[in-house]
Amino acid sequence: MSQPGTGMVLAHFIVTDDVERSRRFYTEVLGGREVFSAGPVYVALANSFIIINTGGGPTDDKPTVTLETPGDPDRVSSFLNIRVEDIHAVYTAWSARGARFLTPPKQHQYEIRCYIRDPDGHIIEVGQTTDASGDWTPWLSPASRS
Repeated sequence: MSQPGTGMVLAHFIVTDDVERSRRFYTEVLGGREVFSAGPVYVALANSFIIINTGGGPTDDKPTVTLETPGDPDRVSSFLNIRVEDIHAVYTAWSARGARFLTPPKQHQYEIRCYIRDPDGHIIEVGQTTDASGDWTPWLSPASRS
């Protein structure tokens, strides 16, 4: 079985009003590691990257797109989803480092999950799989599970 995404890296781009504040959140609160800081800041987090940069107007390759922080943090079209082994340990550790969760972890059908916001209001889901058969397996592509 081949590993999904060979020759590819997935990163999540965060638009912020304050790059340094967001860098501290993703490194000091979530435990990421800054790996690049010339222009946008890249933070290695688990097996991916968070790219942190200020917003801006259209460019020649996105002529009608403006990047900005969430206007209404309660209206979301996408979010970062972080899967962890022990959500209660993560909830305790990140809370102690300043993360403000919307609720404590809640049990759902196949997972325990909760949500936090970063300093600009971006929502982040934190979840732990509870299905013994493994409803979510990070190292298998959806095609390999069928």
